[in-house]
Amino acid sequence: MDIINVERRDPMAKAKHLRRVGIVPCSVYGGTLPEAISIQMEQQAANLLLRQKRDGSKIRLNLDGQIIPTQIKEYTRNPDNQDVTHLSFQALKAGQPVKSVVHIHRKNTENIRGILEQMIDEVSYESLPEHMVDTITLDLEGAAPGTQITIADIPELNNEHITLHIPSDSLVLRVSEAKTAANQDDPAAE
Repeated sequence: MDIINVERRDPMAKAKHLRRVGIVPCSVYGGTLPEAISIQMEQQAANLLLRQKRDGSKIRLNLDGQIIPTQIKEYTRNPDNQDVTHLSFQALKAGQPVKSVVHIHRKNTENIRGILEQMIDEVSYESLPEHMVDTITLDLEGAAPGTQITIADIPELNNEHITLHIPSDSLVLRVSEAKTAANQDDPAAE
């Protein structure tokens, strides 16, 4: 789990002013914290963080020397330049279940003979912090037309420590036959 340095935010500082000087307003709440804490981090660090991580990723925040285990809960971006404009972190407490999402990525898709359709790219679940899953990568090397992968086919999601918020027979992705040019021009061929 990565460690990110953050600072307490001046309660008098306006978010708009902070953003203009390269600071992202953030908050951290939940877990063992008695109340939410307004924090801030540098714009460059926030942008880098979200290039490497996403919502549901576990991150440790270093706030005044105190390490707070968290997950990225929400974030917003500027629609014009994609800079991060706000981050929310949920503090994690050992032994306390937390709701999160796992992201599903694919690799080795370039040689698939057929049409790849991915229906689900993230799955919501609940687990204790020590059993959280950030990302699952499906290796599609050699996937032929007719290949189908459901939630039940993914070992990381068939775990007694995770409670899924989706049926296990939900279709994650499939590879369909590619239509040939001749079949696309002939309606009777369908």
